[in-house]
Amino acid sequence: MASRTTRRQAAPATTDGLRRRRLPLRLLLPLLVLVALVAMLMLRGYVHSEILADHRIRPEAATGEVPERILDGGPVIDTRNGRTTSLSVPDHRLVLTFDDGPDPTWTPKVLDVLKKHHAHAVFFVTGTMTSRYPELVRRMVAEGHEVGLHTFNHPDLSYQSKKRIDWELSQNQLALAGAAGIRSSLFRPPYSSFADAMDDRSWPVTRYIGTKGYLTVVNNTDSEDWRKPGVSTIIRNATPRGGKGAVVLMHDSGGDRHQTVRALDRFLPEMQARGYRFDNLTEALDAPSALTPVTGAELWKGRAWILLVRASDDITGVMVAGLAVIGALVIGRFALMLLLSGAHARRVRRRGFSWGAPVTEPVSVLVPAYNEAKCIENTVRSLMASEHPIEVIVVDDGSADGTARIVEAMGLPNVRVVRQLNAGKPAALNRGLANARHDIVVMMDGDTVFEPSTVRELVQPFGDPRVGAVAGNAKVGNRDSLIGAWQHIEYVMGFNLDRRMYDVLRCMPTIPGAVGAFRRSALERVGGMSDDTLAEDTDITMAMHRDGWRVVYAERARAWTEAPETVQQLWSQRYRWSYGTMQAIWKHRRALVERGPSGRFGRVGLPLVSLFMVVAPLLAPLIDVFLLYGVVFGPTEKTILAWLGVLAIQATCAAYAFRLDKERMTHLISLPLQQILYRQLMYVVLLQSWITALTGGRLRWQKLRRTGVVEAPGGPVPRQRSRTSSTDTSSSDRRPVA
Repeated sequence: MASRTTRRQAAPATTDGLRRRRLPLRLLLPLLVLVALVAMLMLRGYVHSEILADHRIRPEAATGEVPERILDGGPVIDTRNGRTTSLSVPDHRLVLTFDDGPDPTWTPKVLDVLKKHHAHAVFFVTGTMTSRYPELVRRMVAEGHEVGLHTFNHPDLSYQSKKRIDWELSQNQLALAGAAGIRSSLFRPPYSSFADAMDDRSWPVTRYIGTKGYLTVVNNTDSEDWRKPGVSTIIRNATPRGGKGAVVLMHDSGGDRHQTVRALDRFLPEMQARGYRFDNLTEALDAPSALTPVTGAELWKGRAWILLVRASDDITGVMVAGLAVIGALVIGRFALMLLLSGAHARRVRRRGFSWGAPVTEPVSVLVPAYNEAKCIENTVRSLMASEHPIEVIVVDDGSADGTARIVEAMGLPNVRVVRQLNAGKPAALNRGLANARHDIVVMMDGDTVFEPSTVRELVQPFGDPRVGAVAGNAKVGNRDSLIGAWQHIEYVMGFNLDRRMYDVLRCMPTIPGAVGAFRRSALERVGGMSDDTLAEDTDITMAMHRDGWRVVYAERARAWTEAPETVQQLWSQRYRWSYGTMQAIWKHRRALVERGPSGRFGRVGLPLVSLFMVVAPLLAPLIDVFLLYGVVFGPTEKTILAWLGVLAIQATCAAYAFRLDKERMTHLISLPLQQILYRQLMYVVLLQSWITALTGGRLRWQKLRRTGVVEAPGGPVPRQRSRTSSTDTSSSDRRPVA
C-alpha cells in the first residue's frame, strides 16, 4: 500500500498535461472490469437458459406445401443439393436418439447403460448444454456414438428468421468444435415429431437446413419418456411393430430421467434378444460418418468459447458468493444501524443528559485554506456569529487567489491569518495547532459555514475527560441539484446512523474535516496531523482510538458544506477519500495484534471499517448486476421483488435518519435513482482506488472548484477595524507531483 503522497500543489504545465492524458486510462480500467463482470454474467445466463419440454407449443399449420413423399416417407429427410427425399432405417435396426443434453446427472447414466449393453446411439445436443458440459460430448464421441445438432438454445425454428437459424447452427457447431473437435451433419429441429407432422411452417426450415449441408432427423417411434408415464409404458412406446426399423425418440435432459434410464436398461437386452441392433444413424444407413474433425482457426475458436463459458461459470460463482456476502453485510449493517443509532439518540436526548461539567472556556478554530477565495468570507463570518468564545486561525496554504488578503481585509476581531508555502492540509493544520492559544481545537474546511451554536455544541463532550475528539454533523448546503440531493441522503444517513452506530461501538472511523474538535493534549500525544495518507481525518481518528481516547458524535453541532456539483468533482473527492481510507487502514493494521485500546480498535474497529467502508461498497453493485441478470434471464418477478425489498430496507433506514435529523423527506424521492446510478459511480471510484493501491500508484491531493453558494446563517457580520495579525511562514518541503 503506497503511503507517501503528494499534496495540494500547483503542478507544472507539462505534468498536468501528462496527468490529463493518463486520466482516461485510470477511468477506463475500472469500467472495463465492471463491463467484463457484467459480460461474464450475461454469458453465463445465456448458456444456462432453460430448455423447455420437447413438444411443440404452437398449433400445426397447413401441409399444402409439403411433398407427399415427405409426409409418407421415413424419419430421415434429405434436402441437400436440391433433393427432396426421405430415408428409413432397415428392419431390425434401431437408432436410439436422445434430445436436449448433455445433462450432468442423466447423460452419464444413459452412457453407462449403452456401454453395458454394447449399443450405439445418436445424441442431439444443444449448444448451451454442450458449452457447459463439454466433457460429456467428448465421452459420447470417444465411445462411438454420433452427435447431432439440436440448435443452441432450443427455439422453435418454424417461427425464426434465416439469420437466427444460421446463428443457432453456427453457435451449436462452435460448441461442438470446442467440446470434442468435431462438426456434425445431423440436425434435429426442436419440437419436431413424425415426418407426417411436417407442415407449411416447418417444411421451409427443413429445405433451408438442407442447403446448409444437413440431414434432418425426426423420428417414427416416440417413447414419450418426457411424460414420465412409467418404465413399462416407455418400453412399449419405444418398441416398433413387426420387426421394423425405427428412429426412437428419448431424452437425456430436461428434467428427471430416471424412468428413461431404467427403461433403457430393460429395453436394450430385450430387443437384442429379439435380433435387433442398436446402431448410429449412419451405421444403420450404411453411410459415411456424420462427424468430421475440425482443425485450425475453427478448432481454436471453439476451444476459446468453451474456455469463456467455463470462466463465466467460475466468475459467476465468485459473484454469487460476493452477493451472499454483500447481502449479509447490508442486512447486518442496517440492523446494527437501526438498533444502535436508536440507542444513541435515546441516550443523548434523554432529559438531564450531559457529558460532564459545561465547557465554557474559549477554543481555537483552525481553518486551513487553499484557493478558497469564493468561500472564505462566508466561512469566517459564520464563525463570528458563534455563541461560544473562539479565536480563529486561517492558515493560508500557498493560495494563489488572494484568500489570505480577503480575510485580512474583513478586519474581524480574534481572527489571525498564518501564511505558508503550499505544504498540504495536514501541514496547515499542524501550523495552526502550533499557533493556537487554547486547549480545545476545532477544525473546519475553508468551504464550510457553522451555525451560531455549532462550536458550543461541538465542544460540550469534552466535559468527559475520556473524550479526545468529537465529530460534528456535516450537512450538504447545495442540495438542489440531483447530485447534491444524492449526497444529502448519503450525508444524513452517514452522520445520523453510521456515526451513531460507531459511537456506541466506540470505533468512530473519521472525524470529518468539515466539523471536528480535538483535545490539544490528545493531538500532541499522537504526533499531530500526519501526511502519511490522503485521509488525514481518518488517520488521526484511528490514532486517537489506538491511544485510548473516546471519539464521540455531537448531533447538534451542524456545519454546512459545499458538496461537489459535477460528476468529475465528485469522482475526484471520493477517489481521494476511498484511497486515503485504504491507506489509513493499512497504516494502522498492527492494531490487529496489539493489546489494550489499540488492540480493541484493531479487532473491532478495523474489521467494521473495512467491511462497511471498503468491502460492502465494492460489492454493492452486485445487487444491481444480478437485478439485470434476473430481469433478462428470470425469474423476473422474484428478482424485481427482491431488489425492491432491499430498496425498502434502505428507504426505511434513510427515512429514520431523516427523522432523527429533522430533515424533510422530499429528497428521498431520488433514493431509487441514487441506488441505481450513484452506487455504480462509487463502485468504480472504489475499484479505481483498489487498483491504485495494489499497483503502488501515487495520488495527488486534488482541489475541487467551489462556487461559494453556501452562505453563513444569521446574515453578515459587521466590519470592524482590523485587529488581524498576519504571519508569513516559509516552507521548503515542496513535494514533487506524482
